[in-house]
Amino acid sequence: MAASELYTKSARVWIPDAEEVWKSAELTKDYKNGEASLQLMLEDGKIIEHKLDPKTKNLPYLRNPDILVGENDLTALSYLHEPAVLHNLKVRFIDSKLIYTYCGIVLVAINPYENLPIYGTDIINAYSGQNMGDMDPHIFAVAEEAYKQMARDERNQSIIVSGESGAGKTVSAKYAMRYFATVSGSASEANVEEKVLASNPIMEAIGNAKTTRNDNSSRFGKYIEIGFDNRYRIIGANMRTYLLEKSRVVFQADEERNYHVFYQLCASAHLPEFKNLRLSSANDFLYTRQGRSPVIEGVDDTKELCTTRHAFTLLGINESYQMGLFQVLAAILHLGNVEIKDRDADSSLIAPNNRHLTAFCELVGVTYQDMSQWLCHRKLKTANETYVKPLPRLQATNARDALSKHIYAKLFNWIVEHVNKALVTNVKQHSFIGVLDIYGFETFEINSFEQFCINYANEKLQQQFNMHVFKLEQEEYMKEQIPWTLIDFYDNQPCINLIEAKMGILDLLDEECKMPKGSDDSWAQKLYNTHLKTCSLFEKPRMSNRAFIIQHFADKVEYQCDGFLEKNKDTVNAEQINVLKASKFDLLVELFRDEEKATSPTGQTPGTGGRTRLSIKPDKGRDTSSKEHKKTVGCQFRNSLQMLMETLNATTPHYVRCIKPNDFKLAFSFDPKRAVQQLRACGVLETIRISAAGFPSRWTYQEFFSRYRVLMKQKDVLADKKMTCRNVLEKLVQDKDKYQFGKTKIFFRAGQVAYLEKLRADKLRAACIRIQKTIRCWLARKKYLRKRSAAITIQRFTRGYQARCLAKFMRRTQAATIIQKYQRMCVERKRYRQKQAAALAMQTILRAYMARQKYQALLREHKAVIIQKFIRGWLARCWYKRCLEAIVYLQCCIRRMRAKRELKKLKIEARSVEHFKKLNKGMENKIMQLQRKIDEQHKDNRLINEKLVSLESSYSTESERMRSELNRLRGAEEDARNKTNQVSSLLEELERLKKELSTTQQEKKTIEDWAQTYRVEMEKMVSELKDQNGTLKKEKDDLNRMIQEQSQQMTEKMARAIVLETQQLETDLNEERSRYQNLLTEHLRLEEKYDDLKEEMALSSNVSKPGHRRTDSTHSSNESEYTYNSEYTDLEEGSRAREDVTRGMDTSLTLKLQKRVTELEQEKQSLRNELENKEDQFQRARARDDAEFKKARGAELEYESLKRQELESENKKLKHDLAEMRKSLLGDAATGAGAPGSPAYKVLLDQLNASCEELEVRKEEVLILRSQLVSQKEAMHHKDEKETMTEPSVFTEDVSKLKDAGEIKQAYISLKDTNKSAAPDLHKLNEDGELWLVNQGLKETIRLLEHQLQSQRRTYDNEVESLRGELQNVKEENNRQQQLLAQNLQLPPEARIEASLQHEITRLTNENLELMADDPTASQEARVIILRRMVDLMEQLEKQDRTIRKLKKQLKVYSKRIGEMGAVQMEGQTSPGQMVDEPIHPVNIPRREKDFQGMLEYKKEDEMKLVKNLILELKPRGVAVNLIPGLPAYILFMCLRHADYLNDDQKVRTLLTSTINSIKKILKKRGDDFETVSFWLSNTCRFLHCLKQYSGDEAFAKHNSSRQNEHCLTNFDLAEYRQVISDLAIQIYQQLVKCMENILQPMIVSGMLEHETIQGVSGVKPTGLRKRTSSIADEGTYTLESILRQLSAFHSTMCQHGTDPELIKQVVKQEFYIIGAVTLNNLLLRKDMCSWSKGMQIRYNVSQLEEWLRDKGLMNCGAKETLEPLIQAAQLLQVKKKTDEDADAICSMCHALTTSQIVKILNLYTPVNEFEERVSVAFIRTIQTRLRDRCESPQLLMDTKMIYPVTFPFNPSSLALETIQIPTSLNLGFLTRV
Repeated sequence: MAASELYTKSARVWIPDAEEVWKSAELTKDYKNGEASLQLMLEDGKIIEHKLDPKTKNLPYLRNPDILVGENDLTALSYLHEPAVLHNLKVRFIDSKLIYTYCGIVLVAINPYENLPIYGTDIINAYSGQNMGDMDPHIFAVAEEAYKQMARDERNQSIIVSGESGAGKTVSAKYAMRYFATVSGSASEANVEEKVLASNPIMEAIGNAKTTRNDNSSRFGKYIEIGFDNRYRIIGANMRTYLLEKSRVVFQADEERNYHVFYQLCASAHLPEFKNLRLSSANDFLYTRQGRSPVIEGVDDTKELCTTRHAFTLLGINESYQMGLFQVLAAILHLGNVEIKDRDADSSLIAPNNRHLTAFCELVGVTYQDMSQWLCHRKLKTANETYVKPLPRLQATNARDALSKHIYAKLFNWIVEHVNKALVTNVKQHSFIGVLDIYGFETFEINSFEQFCINYANEKLQQQFNMHVFKLEQEEYMKEQIPWTLIDFYDNQPCINLIEAKMGILDLLDEECKMPKGSDDSWAQKLYNTHLKTCSLFEKPRMSNRAFIIQHFADKVEYQCDGFLEKNKDTVNAEQINVLKASKFDLLVELFRDEEKATSPTGQTPGTGGRTRLSIKPDKGRDTSSKEHKKTVGCQFRNSLQMLMETLNATTPHYVRCIKPNDFKLAFSFDPKRAVQQLRACGVLETIRISAAGFPSRWTYQEFFSRYRVLMKQKDVLADKKMTCRNVLEKLVQDKDKYQFGKTKIFFRAGQVAYLEKLRADKLRAACIRIQKTIRCWLARKKYLRKRSAAITIQRFTRGYQARCLAKFMRRTQAATIIQKYQRMCVERKRYRQKQAAALAMQTILRAYMARQKYQALLREHKAVIIQKFIRGWLARCWYKRCLEAIVYLQCCIRRMRAKRELKKLKIEARSVEHFKKLNKGMENKIMQLQRKIDEQHKDNRLINEKLVSLESSYSTESERMRSELNRLRGAEEDARNKTNQVSSLLEELERLKKELSTTQQEKKTIEDWAQTYRVEMEKMVSELKDQNGTLKKEKDDLNRMIQEQSQQMTEKMARAIVLETQQLETDLNEERSRYQNLLTEHLRLEEKYDDLKEEMALSSNVSKPGHRRTDSTHSSNESEYTYNSEYTDLEEGSRAREDVTRGMDTSLTLKLQKRVTELEQEKQSLRNELENKEDQFQRARARDDAEFKKARGAELEYESLKRQELESENKKLKHDLAEMRKSLLGDAATGAGAPGSPAYKVLLDQLNASCEELEVRKEEVLILRSQLVSQKEAMHHKDEKETMTEPSVFTEDVSKLKDAGEIKQAYISLKDTNKSAAPDLHKLNEDGELWLVNQGLKETIRLLEHQLQSQRRTYDNEVESLRGELQNVKEENNRQQQLLAQNLQLPPEARIEASLQHEITRLTNENLELMADDPTASQEARVIILRRMVDLMEQLEKQDRTIRKLKKQLKVYSKRIGEMGAVQMEGQTSPGQMVDEPIHPVNIPRREKDFQGMLEYKKEDEMKLVKNLILELKPRGVAVNLIPGLPAYILFMCLRHADYLNDDQKVRTLLTSTINSIKKILKKRGDDFETVSFWLSNTCRFLHCLKQYSGDEAFAKHNSSRQNEHCLTNFDLAEYRQVISDLAIQIYQQLVKCMENILQPMIVSGMLEHETIQGVSGVKPTGLRKRTSSIADEGTYTLESILRQLSAFHSTMCQHGTDPELIKQVVKQEFYIIGAVTLNNLLLRKDMCSWSKGMQIRYNVSQLEEWLRDKGLMNCGAKETLEPLIQAAQLLQVKKKTDEDADAICSMCHALTTSQIVKILNLYTPVNEFEERVSVAFIRTIQTRLRDRCESPQLLMDTKMIYPVTFPFNPSSLALETIQIPTSLNLGFLTRV
């Protein structure tokens, strides 16, 4: 393809840039061949001219289309080059927050420097079992691929994790091991996978440190081999280590730390167990303070030490060994603080009593003198003698540091050795997966021996990587039969030869180490002389003679020669080692033990920096270590590296390349320079180069056809898609070298896919333009036609309007003329009439004036005459009055004189009365005081009061008698006086009458004055009472409103509380059900494991040849967990038989399993009890809430009634006033102002009537309440007669109902005021108070009478109630007797006698118990009588039984004879289907129709045959199609009924146990068959419903017919067995769910996500080397129709089996939850599925599922709600994602999705076409900000293993048992209907 076709205007290219490495630009004009430059526009709009290289004329790299950016696999990019790789990684890392990307076979992992929620167990389960290309890139995908290839290919695997420090190698290796531990599990009970993971914190503590690039940098390499058995379960692990950085122990650069364990110890120095280590802060020790950064932000060293110690304990290193290790580490710290001083120029010394050296010696158990001696001296040996040489201070310090490093290296090796011992296993290893965590390529400003070894190892690994990639490419081409051409790739063998070949760098280094006076300078000169001119990869720096440069595969590295020899030798003073060997500290001696005495399991010699080989058993063929000890570090490292390469070459490698995005540890920050440097160093770009050299883009024919169908014409499409693709491709791409056709794929050169995408985009763009043109034309024409129609309409209406206006003007002109005519006429007429009226008015006024003048004159004359008449009369009257007054004055004087005399007498009497009143007032005060004293001393004067009461009663009686006698005597005296003195008495009577007349006149005047005053006062009081009444009414209304509001609030509050508590209880109940059902699952799993162990042991004892056979362990064992005593014998016999078979079985394991099973049974029983208690608490709580609500309501009503009582007295007065007002209104009716018929009067009268009615009602309520209070008061008064009448009574019953003391006080005061409200009026009416006293006496009398009446009424009510109870008992007894009689009559004759006897025994027993309770002596006699009667009855029963058996035998004999004679049998004894051909033989047997009882009789020896034919060998399909649903359950229950009828306990137990065990056995055998599991789930539920329906409980018998109630169980309560069968049903349900999940699991992803239900909506994007599952429906793929057909099959099967509808709803809900959860999880882990078109596909698929629910009538089962997260995820893919309004809509719409799920989908959103846009980072941050306050789980994926708690609602059957017929196909002829 010519460059002019690609480098056209608007084409985008990559140009080099100093800052960003590569910068994007766009061509502003077409490029023509031969031009020396390109005209480009940068992304910021700047125009530049890019000049081409004049020598190469290479054009800049082309940029990939936008739809290819962000691909999961870098090899899917059309243009494969460095800028494309860098940009793709940057987009995925920065925009999509994706840290993993495939690059062919390599997984590129970028360190995010942030904890991501993508490593949980749910993610592990999601990747488990998936193909590597089917999910987004992840370390778990690589681990799964390795695990799968190990199981499939039977070949060991390796995962090689590399990268520079801080790139995340250790974390990636840790997650890979966690994946293996989680997926595979452990093959034993030792939890090996936990131990493998526990080794990580230990190795991190002793081998990791903080560096400037990484806070947890691994300073050693390690290779962990995880071993698996033949079932691919973890059995153990082994670890190899490489090149520990020992120099870090004694030196750290700035901002770095020593190994973590030192800082952990210093941080925990305050703990009591570490006091003897004499540690303090890390800043106090030389070895931990040199880096000046002792603390890592966010890391707690104290907690980390606890984690390390826990890991030690888990790996079997006990506490004493741990303290020994910490003791050695503390000793190293103290040794570093030992200060060595100069003695002179050639010697040094240590000050005596150096505290750090003393601490070191005490910790390691050596003498202070020896250690101080050999720290400053060394022993030299010559041929003849040995002498001690002092060391200068610098050499002594170096020797001290060398000793510290050596001790730490030994300790490191010892820990690794014991970790491997803890991970070793006795099980034979079948295969392994190795995880290599090794340092990547390193280059620093100063590079030394460590960097040289690291880069040497990376050269070897890169060579192995290149060969593997080349091999895979070759295999792919050969597989597709593509012509193979040799691909040139970089071979780094020359570099490796430079390092390790003969006379290489390592050989020359070892040779120089052997020289007596070898030095770094002489070694450098040898390198220059040997390699400078012979090897192009070796260079010498210009400015240095002590360094050399090597051209590695990644970059040039300059190494400084200083220290190479010393580090290669790794020498330690032998005398110091001898001192340590002589230590009293056992652990230290063990560290330095010689190889002959303790062979290291690592095979590594002392003094090495790492481990060289891994061998669990000692290598017996190895000689002593004397020769090995002479090997240098470089030689040992080369050997160990060679062994590592051999191991890797013997395995299938998987590569993980870790990239460090920046040097500042910033989260999601990408530095292009650093990334490119690492990509070049780790071989990713080399992989790209190798792929780009061949055919990097590969498409299947189906994918190519689906993607580029738009480029084909209809005539080009053939039946053979392969041929179609060939023809089209030949037309589109002329150069045939740009592609090759394989067997199943089309191979493209680099850039061809981009060219095809450009053609496709152009075609789609042209189609879009045409569509837009057509639509715009249509819209414009529609708009024009609308405008034209609108214009015509406007014109029509305008013209009509103008015509109407003209007509209106003409009409108005004519009307105006007429109006003017008439108006002028009216004006003239009005003027005339005004003049006429004025003339008439003037005449009228004048005539009226003249008439008035004449009338006034006549009137004055008449009034003058009247005045004269009255004046004359007045003068005459005045004279008469003066005479009369004089006469009256004389009379008054005389009468005044007499009145004065009388007044004197009255004054004397008045003075005596006033004095008496004053005295009385003082006496009243004294009496009140005395009364209070009497009240205070009430208890002391009780006897005196009783005497006073008796004296008072006697005195009152005597006074009454004397008063009657006095009256009698007065009457006699009066008679005598009347008879003797009649004349005198008459005179006196006359005088008295005169006096009384005058007195009466005075009293009349006084009464009139008092009446006037009283009237005024009463009017004033009435007004005040009206005001008070209004106030009280207002208060009453307020109180009523407040009470109503409080009542409503309390009602609402109680309702809310009840609802919340109900919801909480339902939630707790569901949780308890879930826990209980999970325990059942765990119990089932343990049973399966137990069965597997038994079968394995049985097979191992019977089968001699080795090997492993997997057993079907899907279901539980055949033994029920609820076995009864009847099975003990069988179980003992079975256990003896099993003991013979499994003698070799592990007894401890069996005991553990048995113990675990027992614990689970106990826990299950406790959970069941707890569940029942919860349900009881729920019911009690509901009843308690109802009672509290009613009680609260009752208290409110009582309180309201007391408030009403307080207003009663005022209401009485108001009633009186209202009556007066009514009278006054009626009286004023004559005035006419308020006539009775007027509206105002009616309204007022209606209001008054309503008020009166309300007052009457309130009065009745008050009277009722007062009567109750009075009765209670009287009761209290009679209870305590000693109390005085002034003492208040306590009403306990009503007062107890009030809330607090304030309410009680208020109620008492109001009641007291009410009772005394009328007293003042009575006192005013009668000054003596006699009426008031009479009234009070009458009240007391009435109260007493009422109390007596109420007591008599209570007694009467009690007697009536007792009589009613006795009558009810008699009725119940009568009914019971009638029911028993009716039941007995319905029973057969043989059972009738037994039932009557049983009833008689029961009745006699009850009578006996009653007699015992009443009279023990009589009960003994009655017992003897009853026993005798029982004996007689039993004898009678035996006689009847013998008679019945005899009659039955005779009946059988007769029947047999009749059969032999060939006669037709009686109808009641014939089998169905026989024909009646001959007349009936005359036999003397009564004939009637058989009445079946719904029972089936069988013999005990036929029980196994019944179970076998009905359960084990029954085919569900035939039963479900031909017979009634649940027939096996009905048959089993009818057999159980007969056993219950016979009262056979043994038979009931064995039948139920055999049934349960047989169902378990058939489910274990055929547990994968959905039809079988569904069939037995239905029958188990039906059997459970039968047990409930016929149990006799009223709750279950409500829907039974009378005939069904007769079939209830009579002798046994099977409630416990109901629970067992319910548990069995739960297990079957869970098995059904697993079976459905196994069937649906392969269909869901393909049918819901990958298959294009709506064809053409989405196209297949280009993929890379990691091919995904095809989304095109091939023959073997599943579609949505497959899922719907499977769901319909499930539903129809369950319906045929007669499964309960409610249970079907639960099953469907679980099915839809599985579909939704699996689909959403895959959507969250697949970037290629997150697009707009895929959202449409998902919504369409969900609508099809909802339609299926609607067709089946299951919309209300809750299944649709389980799909809500998936629906919202699909909507999220389709909604607009740009503005803040869009963010608000998304937040409100996606309520069923978690925040992490929403953000994940937005990050994964990928455009499939160029017309779509990516989601901006700012929008995603806006979503995160708005969803920040959500309280939800951080879990990303849904739990696909979650099973909703199942319930089995009671579903009674209307089928009558006696109508059930047993088909002959079941082979149950031995059953007999009864």
